[in-house]
Amino acid sequence: MRRGRRSGLFTIAAVHSTVRGPALGGCRMWRYDDTRAAVADALRLARGMTYKSAVAGLPLGGGKGVIVLPAGAEPPRGGRRRDVLRDFGETVDVLAGRYVTAEDVGTATRDMVAIAEATRHVTGLPRAQGGSGDPSPFTALGTEAAILATAERALGTTSLRGRSVAVVGLGHVGLRLARLLARRGAKLVVSDIDRAKRDEAARLGARWTTPARALTAAVDVLVPCALGGVLDDETVPALQAQAVAGAANNQLAHDGVADALQARGILWAPDYVANAGGIINIAVELEPGGYDPARARERVRAIGDTLREVYDRAAASGAAPLSAAMALARSRLETPSA
Repeated sequence: MRRGRRSGLFTIAAVHSTVRGPALGGCRMWRYDDTRAAVADALRLARGMTYKSAVAGLPLGGGKGVIVLPAGAEPPRGGRRRDVLRDFGETVDVLAGRYVTAEDVGTATRDMVAIAEATRHVTGLPRAQGGSGDPSPFTALGTEAAILATAERALGTTSLRGRSVAVVGLGHVGLRLARLLARRGAKLVVSDIDRAKRDEAARLGARWTTPARALTAAVDVLVPCALGGVLDDETVPALQAQAVAGAANNQLAHDGVADALQARGILWAPDYVANAGGIINIAVELEPGGYDPARARERVRAIGDTLREVYDRAAASGAAPLSAAMALARSRLETPSA
C-alpha cells in the first residue's frame, strides 16, 4: 500500500499467488471506511482471482488492485483522476511484473491508458493500442455459456426459448447479457437500481420490476449481475428459481449459503467460474502471438464445459458446486504447468 505522491490517496496492489504465472487482477476504485477495510478487501479479491484463474485453466496467479476513496467521496474526474491512476500505476510498477492490472469496478478501458503512463504492467488497453479493449462483452459471453450449461443440468435443455429468466442489474455486463438471452427467446424479467434503465427493458420486451422482486421472482433461472452478497440466509429461502447463474462477483454472503442452495435443490453456478470471461479474454493479450479476439471468444465459450466438469464432480461427490469448483481449482494449482 502506498500513498500517491500526486493525489494523496492510498493505492494497493495485492498479490495472492504467482504459482502459475504473474498475478492478474483488476483495479477497483471504491469507497472504504478506512485503509484496513481496503487492504482486507484487496486481499480477499486477490485470493478469489487465484481460484478464478486456476479453474479457467489460465497460466496466471491471482492479484487485485484497489484505489481507496474516502467514504462518501465522489470518484475523481479530469486531471485529478489521471493523477490518481498514475499513482496507482506507480504502485503496480513497484512489483516489477509480479502483478499485472486490468479494469474492474469503478475503472474502464480509458483509465488503463492513464495507468500505462506509469507502468507497462497493464492490460485491457484499447484495441488501437494493441490491447483487448472493454472486457464486458466477453464477461457477458462467458456468463451466457454458464447459463446454458446450468440450464442443461437443471432444466434438461440448453434452449432458453420460452424459459423465464430474471436479470438483476443492467450495467455494462448485465445489459449485454440480457440482450444475448433475449435473442435466445428467453422471457425476461429485469431490474436495476437506475430506473432510467426501464427504457432498455422496454426495448428488450422485458418485464421491469424492483431488484428485490426480481431476486425472488418465479422464474426458471436467476441471473445476478449487480454487486455481491445477494444470496444470504434470508434471500435463499425466498428464491423461486430452479437455477442461479450470473456475472456478479461474490454472490454468496458466506460459503455456507452454497449448502443452503444445495439443500433447496437450486443449482448455483459458482460465480468465479461463470464470470471468468473477462480475465480469459485479457489473458489472451499476454500470449506470445498477441491478442486475437476470435481465439478469445473460443476460450470464453469453454466456460460452459468447465461448469459441466464442476457439476459432474459435484454430483459424483454429493457436494455443492462451490466445493467441487474449489477442489478443481486446488488440483490445478498443484500442477503449475497444466
